[in-house]
Amino acid sequence: MAIQGIDQSLDFYLFDELLTDDERNIRDRVRAFCDEEVTPIINPYWERGEFPFELIPKLAQLNIAGGPIQGYGCPGMSSVAAGLIGMELSRGDGSICTFFGVTSGLAMSSIYYCGSEEQRQQWLPALARMDKIGAFGLTEPWIGSDAAHLQTRATRVGDRYVLNGAKRWIGNATFADVTVIWARNEETNQVNGFLVEKGTPGFDAKVIEGKIAKRSVLNADITLKNCEIPESARLVNSNSFKDTANVLKNTRYGVAWEAVGHAAAAFEIARDYALKRQQFGRPIAGFQLIQQKLVFMLSELTAMQLVSWRLSRLRDEGKMTEGQASLAKQSNAARARQVVALGREILGGNGILLENHMARHFADMEAVYTYEGSNEVNTLVVGREITGIQAFA
Repeated sequence: MAIQGIDQSLDFYLFDELLTDDERNIRDRVRAFCDEEVTPIINPYWERGEFPFELIPKLAQLNIAGGPIQGYGCPGMSSVAAGLIGMELSRGDGSICTFFGVTSGLAMSSIYYCGSEEQRQQWLPALARMDKIGAFGLTEPWIGSDAAHLQTRATRVGDRYVLNGAKRWIGNATFADVTVIWARNEETNQVNGFLVEKGTPGFDAKVIEGKIAKRSVLNADITLKNCEIPESARLVNSNSFKDTANVLKNTRYGVAWEAVGHAAAAFEIARDYALKRQQFGRPIAGFQLIQQKLVFMLSELTAMQLVSWRLSRLRDEGKMTEGQASLAKQSNAARARQVVALGREILGGNGILLENHMARHFADMEAVYTYEGSNEVNTLVVGREITGIQAFA
């Protein structure tokens, strides 16, 4: 339905004109996938806390896993295109976006940036085809934002490493074919990455239950107890936490785009609802207070789109800094959190019903606001970059 020349993408500042033909094509294909395959089925899965595994082969057919990674069967797309994938997947459902982001972003980027050529050849093509699924194990039960001080240990024993410790909130870990485990190497006292394959003795992953957000993502608690892996499983180019941080910097921009998707969904749902919902003999979209909320939502959404686009272009030009990535994630997550809350308000009591889809986005944004760096930590990363002073230990 068109409103005064604005199409269903609600592209108020003609954002579409900033995209290349390839970027628009990728966005449209992912949007169609979500509209046809994800949104019609996701609510019952979300409510039950189950993952729709039948979507994986259909998602694989889009040939988008690996995003900007060049070679190894990856599409080698622009960072904007990769960001648009996150935007459209989260516009469909945040859990699907997180599942995809963990394997295509965090896991594959860890192997690409920190792995040997042999490790890249072994894993990246299969992960790009989604024949294999990846997971990323950094966060620990007592170590969240302070990720540089990991307690999980890797002990060298002959030609093997023995891993001991625990990880928490690790998406995909209960079924992933390979999990990147970040641990402190006792030999060097530096953080290294290790590839732990599915079925390795000493690796135990259990689904975390009772979540109120991202319910279809199977987050896990991982226990590593004398988990032995070969020396060849160490990511050879991960030599300190700086290498881990580089992976996070190069995936954090995607979470900024994810927030755009949740905000876009909330705005579309709220606007369409306000045009249809009748109160006092007229659509509620005709009341000033509702229009004020819709305009604020659109204002925030438009700003988020433009910040994400610019950050992605900077990434492709090799100019993106850690602070810039953190600012986009921090700002977009805070904005999107307000947008989905206003969307829920416009729907009133109907906003907490899954059937109207707003409730998923409202709940899922709470997770987005916190993960890939909490709002506070991302704020301080930016503060450090603009002052030169680190305000946290």
